[in-house]
Formats: sequence, structure tokens, C-alpha cells
Amino acid sequence: MSFDFSTFTELLSKIVAMLTPLWFPASHWIMTGLLVGFAIAHSGLAALRPWGESKLGARAYRVLFALVSIPFATTLLLYFFNHRYEGVQLWQLQGVSWMQPTVWVLSFISFIFLYPATFNLLEIAAVQKPEIHLYETGIMRISRHPQMVGQVIWCVAHTLWLGTSFTLVTSIGLVLHHCFAVWHGDRRWERKHGEAFLVVKERTSVIPFLAVIRGQQSLKPHEFLRPAYVGVTAFVLGLWWAHPTLMRLTAQVNF
Repeated sequence: MSFDFSTFTELLSKIVAMLTPLWFPASHWIMTGLLVGFAIAHSGLAALRPWGESKLGARAYRVLFALVSIPFATTLLLYFFNHRYEGVQLWQLQGVSWMQPTVWVLSFISFIFLYPATFNLLEIAAVQKPEIHLYETGIMRISRHPQMVGQVIWCVAHTLWLGTSFTLVTSIGLVLHHCFAVWHGDRRWERKHGEAFLVVKERTSVIPFLAVIRGQQSLKPHEFLRPAYVGVTAFVLGLWWAHPTLMRLTAQVNF
């Protein structure tokens, strides 16, 4: 028997609607549930990584991780795109001349912080054995958890642009998950690298530029001259060009 996600969400919407005030529609609860489910699946599998790799091997466990995380993340994106204007319109800034370029600039910056995962593409694809790396160069000098910083910037940009309660709920959920991931990631790094991580932790910061301000780090521009940044730039430009088409395509997914 195949799982029909649209039927599931429709049934869940009817149940939740009976318990939900008009200003907090069922879609808000569904997105909250999806975010909680993704956080449990994603962070849970990350926590189980040592055990899973001992049973399946590093490559097989990475494939399992991807098979769970990627479809879940895709579902979240599609649901967000299709319900982003639901709920209460808290503010409307789309008519402000500087808002659209601001959103694109913030989005570009967010991907710069999100990009370190592309450092080891062969490990992500399980071609090479996946490892838990300990970096203290480039973007890591700015923040030890750049993906959290990138997600926060992305959420701020899109919440400002859309201004709906649904977007605000989504952003709060994403930020809370990434804040948890900061603690969880530090814990896994310490378990993997021990004293070496504690030394790096002392010299870096979670808050962007805090370690630089304290004099514990100094930015080295040559460390940012990496092919990954070219890929990020091309991705953002391609996303900007394809954005209208993506919105039309996602609107055709009925859930």
C-alpha cells in the first residue's frame, strides 16, 4: 500500500481545524508537526551515527541518512511554498522598493554560511568514507556553526518579505531546530575529537564575529578563495533566474 501524503494532510487538517482558532489555521499545526518530525529524524539519525556506522558501515549509513532526510526536507519545502501566504498578514513590505534586493542579498549571504557542507561532496555522496571533520578555517573563523547562522539569515529575509503568521511559525521552528543542532553538534564533535575540539571551541564562537572581536580569531581572505564559493554564487544566480518557474511548479503539487 502506497502512502498518500495529500490524503494524510487533508485528514490531519480536518482534525486540527476543529481545535484551531481562525487566526492559527491547520496549516500552521501541520508545518509545526513536519518540523518536529524532521528534527527528530535528522538529529536523531545524527545522534545514532556511531551505532549505525558500526552496524552498517559509514557509507551505507550516510545513504540511509540521505534517504530519510532529503525526502523529508523536500516535503517541508513544498509545503512551505504552497502555504506561505496563509494565516494572518502581520505586515506587508513587498511594496517597499528596497525590500526585494535586501531579501536577495540576505539570501545570498545565508548560502555563503550554509555552504561548508559542500567542502566534502564525495563524503556527502558516500563515495568517500564520511567523517566528522573539525575545521577552524574560513567561514568557521566567523562562526563555529555557520549553517545555523545561514538558516537564521534565510528565515529573517523570507519572514520580512512574506510577513505571514505561517512564515513566522516556520521560521521559529527552523531556528529552534538549528539552535538545538548547535548544542548537539558540539556534543558530537567533543565525543569524536575530545580535547582537540575543546581547544577549537575555546578559540571560536557560535555568535558571528564574536571570536574575531575578542581577538581569538583573525580573518584570512585567502581561505575564502575556494571553488565552493563559485558554486554558491552560481546556485544563487540560478535560483534567482528560476524562482518564478519553481513557484509555478511547486504550486502544482497538491498538498
